[in-house]
Amino acid sequence: MTAVETTVERAVPAPATGRAASAPALARHLITLTRPGHWVKNLLAVPLALVDAPVWNASTLLRTGWAVVAFTLASSLVYVVNDIADRRLDRAHPVKRHRPIASGLVPLPVAWLLAAGLAGLLTVSVVAGPGMSWWPLVAYLALCAAYSRRLKHLPLLDICVIATGFVLRVLQGYAAADGPPSGLLLTAVFTGCLVLVLGKRRAELSSAGVTHRPALAGYNVLLADHLLGLNASLAAATGLFYLHTEAPIDPYRPVVLAVVVPLGLLAAFRYLQSVLVLRLGGDPIRALLRDRMIVTSAVLIGTTLVVAEVAARYPELLRWMDK
Repeated sequence: MTAVETTVERAVPAPATGRAASAPALARHLITLTRPGHWVKNLLAVPLALVDAPVWNASTLLRTGWAVVAFTLASSLVYVVNDIADRRLDRAHPVKRHRPIASGLVPLPVAWLLAAGLAGLLTVSVVAGPGMSWWPLVAYLALCAAYSRRLKHLPLLDICVIATGFVLRVLQGYAAADGPPSGLLLTAVFTGCLVLVLGKRRAELSSAGVTHRPALAGYNVLLADHLLGLNASLAAATGLFYLHTEAPIDPYRPVVLAVVVPLGLLAAFRYLQSVLVLRLGGDPIRALLRDRMIVTSAVLIGTTLVVAEVAARYPELLRWMDK
């Protein structure tokens, strides 16, 4: 236990234990522990590899969907274990102290039982699922274990570890789709995720201080702002370079770029405005999904890319529609 954790444990008393929660209430708290609002991360990141899949067929889609389910179980397991490990630090945070374990709404033995159940389901999904390489999932679990034990306390390295978790999600998608990974796409994912994590760190610096997260002692708002700008530029550059060179969207590349460039920049501008001006970066998922401008831009970009790739892969479909 670090010195900061010891200080927090002494300063913040354990929650009072009262009457046991009813079964429906306990069930709701257990679901909350698995972070269902964050499952969208896997739904968006893992299938991203389909853009480079050699073929689109039922088998590819099944394996990709299975990989999404497996990563959802894995990430929920990580959330539960992290909440167990961080329960003392969370009690020093103005928002996290209301989490089910930190607040005492879910007893520690029940939380461990939930973690064991998720681990069992994850094992079954990997063993009984369609054949594919699961090394990204295993690497993700190992990385998360190292993060929970030590790496989350190391400034700069902590945010890189979180962003690497998203790269591993995409790599699992490549393993499911049986396609060669694109270095440009993975770089865009890595730097884009760093933008989201840095937005969260900046919000934490502005609101809660460094007590609940020791790594924040290695940051300040100025550093976070510089890193936000750097990674936002890298994410935009590598993403656009991927669309210019490697994305399988010929002969519709000019049309796609004409749509994606302004909408993508608009969404990036809006997120940076949310973080730097509106100070809404504390929960990146909520900041993204609840912003109409960002959601609308993302839907239009996604629709454009899907239509362009379908048209590029299956030109006979367009000829059939013209008849």
